[in-house]
Amino acid sequence: MSDTSGKNGKSGSNDTSGTLDEALERLHTTGPERNGRLTNHAPMAVEALVRHGQAPAVHRWLDHYAHKLEELPPANRPVTADDWREALGDPSRITDWTRFFARRLDGPDARPWREVLAEWWPRLLPGIAGGSTHPVIRTGHAVRTLLSGGDGEATAPRRAELAHALGYWAARHQPLPPLAPLAVAPSAAAALEAVPPVAQQDGGMPARLDQLTAFPQWGAAPDPDTAEEQLTELVTAATHRYATHGHGEPIMLVHAATAPNAVLRTLPALPRELWVPSLGAAWAAAAAVTAAYTPRDPLPYKKTDLTSEEVFERAAAHGDDHTIKFTDAALDVGDPLALAAAVRSIELNPSIF
Repeated sequence: MSDTSGKNGKSGSNDTSGTLDEALERLHTTGPERNGRLTNHAPMAVEALVRHGQAPAVHRWLDHYAHKLEELPPANRPVTADDWREALGDPSRITDWTRFFARRLDGPDARPWREVLAEWWPRLLPGIAGGSTHPVIRTGHAVRTLLSGGDGEATAPRRAELAHALGYWAARHQPLPPLAPLAVAPSAAAALEAVPPVAQQDGGMPARLDQLTAFPQWGAAPDPDTAEEQLTELVTAATHRYATHGHGEPIMLVHAATAPNAVLRTLPALPRELWVPSLGAAWAAAAAVTAAYTPRDPLPYKKTDLTSEEVFERAAAHGDDHTIKFTDAALDVGDPLALAAAVRSIELNPSIF
């Protein structure tokens, strides 16, 4: 599974400069979206930049990204322990939800962040595809930061980031439509290959998700250890697939890998009894993105001789938020095809600089 201590000797726990906390505090005055539903990727991108030794570039990167940031939307009415179900999936309650989780993580009656996560994770999992899977991805980045270096890394800005991530997920919670089971696939790669594409390949992701009808059967894990192994297999398969299929929709198809990888990163913070349902939700997210955006035909990819560190340096210099996050996930996989897929994302997506 993902190494929460970080690849290549880099991790959030090595950020002695305080850059990550500074960046998160800067970002927590902004909302999780802009222009109605486009996602603010900055908290996820800066976490990946710092983790991979690019802390000196973070504030410059944020300066370039600043025009995509909007203020927090106005609060509506507080979410409470008694009425949270009626607020679930209501995007007009984003700030209400963020404040709800902030009180649970840092209020007078705050509980340890792992307890809050364990309580809400199974409630939020059925809506994993909501917000085009960005809320679960943001949650995965937040949890990885909190896990890095132990409880001493659970600073106030990092707990606040978890509150923002969970609040965004609760507000954009969107279950998938009922799905018929197709034939059992022998592997994650075969399962992704067998996912039927949606009929109408236009419009945004919500419209495409409404067209889903059936998924191949895969990932029937009998125990937590098997679930972890299969989730690792899924992340690897989705990352590899981007090398040959990312051209279908270079931005959106990164989420077929980054969404299940966010779940994989979160497993160490969760009770083991939640690992099997986590696999099922991760498969649903990866399959949904694949169905929504996969191209008709694959294209050949080029091998790369670059090291993991060199690939990430290129992604950081490129600056695109999705490219940074996908490269971060590809480094978790770490094999030559994953690195080639990361280089492909650098080629396909536009630079912000």
